[in-house]
Amino acid sequence: MNLEQARRNMIQQQIRPWNVSDQDVLNLLEIIKRENFVPPAYQNIAFADLEIPLPCGQHMLSPKIEARILQALQLKPHESILEIGTGSGYMAALLSYLSQHVLTIEIHAELAALAQENLLKNTISKVSVVTGDGAQGWPQQAPYDVIVVSGGLPVLPPTLLTQLKPGGRLCAFVGTAPVMQAQLITCVDKNEYQSEVLFETWAPPLVNAIEAPRFSF
Repeated sequence: MNLEQARRNMIQQQIRPWNVSDQDVLNLLEIIKRENFVPPAYQNIAFADLEIPLPCGQHMLSPKIEARILQALQLKPHESILEIGTGSGYMAALLSYLSQHVLTIEIHAELAALAQENLLKNTISKVSVVTGDGAQGWPQQAPYDVIVVSGGLPVLPPTLLTQLKPGGRLCAFVGTAPVMQAQLITCVDKNEYQSEVLFETWAPPLVNAIEAPRFSF
C-alpha cells in the first residue's frame, strides 16, 4: 500500500469536497501521520471514510469530520484546549500542533495508555493525557480557550460552557441517533453564547453523558 498516495487521495477526495479549504488544516493532515494512530488490524483502512474501531468499544472519527472540526475552531498558537474522549490520541495530536497545549481526558485506562504510547512514538509533546470522567468537563484546570468533545451528547451540559474563557469555543456532537448536530458554541461574554450548526452527523455517545429528558403522557 502506498501510504502517501492514500493520504493524498483522502485529502483530495474526502476532505476538500467536504468544504475544508483551510491550508493549515490540509497541511496538518500531511504532517501528522494518521496511520500511526490506527490499530494495526485496521492499518489498511487508515484513510477510509470510516469510523475505525478502537479498544473498549470506541471509534476514531472519520477523517473529514476531524478536518471540519479543526477548520471551524480556527485555533491559535497561544490557546489551551480541553479534549474529552482521547481515543487513539490522533485528534489530540492534530489539536496540539495548532495550539499551545492540549489536556485530553479518557475514561478508559486502556485507551489512555494507548494514546499516551502513540503520542510518545510520534514525538507529540504538547499533550497531557489524563484517565478520568470528562462528561462534565474538567474544572480542575479551567477555563479553556477551546473544548472539543469527541463523543455524542444527548444534551449539552451547562457545566461545559462555564469552563470556557470569553472568546472560547466549544465543539460537540449534540442530539440522539439517527442524526446529531455538530455544534460550534462561542462564549461571547460571561453567560452569553452564540451557537452555530456546522453539519449533521452521528457520533458514538460519550460515556456517562447526560441523558435527554424523557417525556411521559
